This record gives sequence, structure tokens and C-alpha cells, in this order.
Amino acid sequence: MDTRWKPNVTVAAIIEKNGRYLLIEEHTQEGLRLNNPAGHLDPGESPAAGCAREALEETAHPFTPTALVGIYLSRFQRLATGEDITYVRMAFCGEIGALQTHLSLDEGIERTLWMTPEEVRASAARHRSPLVLQCIEDHLAGQRFPLQVIYTDPAVANLPPLPE
Repeated sequence: MDTRWKPNVTVAAIIEKNGRYLLIEEHTQEGLRLNNPAGHLDPGESPAAGCAREALEETAHPFTPTALVGIYLSRFQRLATGEDITYVRMAFCGEIGALQTHLSLDEGIERTLWMTPEEVRASAARHRSPLVLQCIEDHLAGQRFPLQVIYTDPAVANLPPLPE
């Protein structure tokens, strides 16, 4: 049987303000974990648009990506089920807007936290993946790439979905 490998494509917001990073605490199959505001790229959206959407859904703050921090590949194995998942993550930094108090956080999100880099490092055992800290370390190191390094062909948004 010939099975094509299909990694999950995710986007993450690396949000820093006054020396602190905005993280979310979320319920996962492995328990309560810390993560960057992040999620799966939806059909029909560019990576930057997906990142802005995920940040708003998970933090209730508007977010405008201004640079790509990096592209990351990670693999996760769920011990309980034997599930083997590979992620391709595109992480963006940018500008955060004011809290939208009329919005609620996405289902499964317990709360948001502003943490210093030292606090993020000290909590590594609670991170959803090793990418949480790696993205922050790369941001702290000044790693930035122009948004134009990711090209989204117009067909991504313009073609209708294929029938199932």
C-alpha cells in the first residue's frame, strides 16, 4: 500500500511586549499545556492570514504579522494511541492590538499569560511542543524574514473546494 505522507501545516504568533511573551494555556490530550497562540492553517487562507485568525481566536487580541520568524518541522508521537504526527509550523511576529473584551477564547483555551523568556524556559516541561521555546529563542536572537518569502498563489483563495 502506497500512502502519501501529509504533515499538518500550522501557524503560530510570537507576540512580545515589554520583554514578555504572550502564551496560551490549553487543554490537550496530554493535559494542560502552554503554547504560542497557534493552530492549523485553514483552506483558502494565506499563512499570515491564518496566523492573524488563530491569534485572535486564542487570545482575543487582533494580531498583524509583520515578519516571519521561521519555518519549523516537528514530529510528535502520542504514546496512548500510537499516533505519529508531523507538523510544519510557520511562526510570525508582529503587532498586537487591544484586547477585544466582547470575544471569548477558543474552546479548550484556559487562559492567556504574559511570560518572561526566563519563565518560558523554566516551564519547558509544560510546553505543548519544543517549538514553543525554539520560536521564542529565534525571535530573541533577532531572526526575521520578510513576509514576501511565503508566496500564496491566488488559486488558494479563489478555487472552490473539491467535492468529497
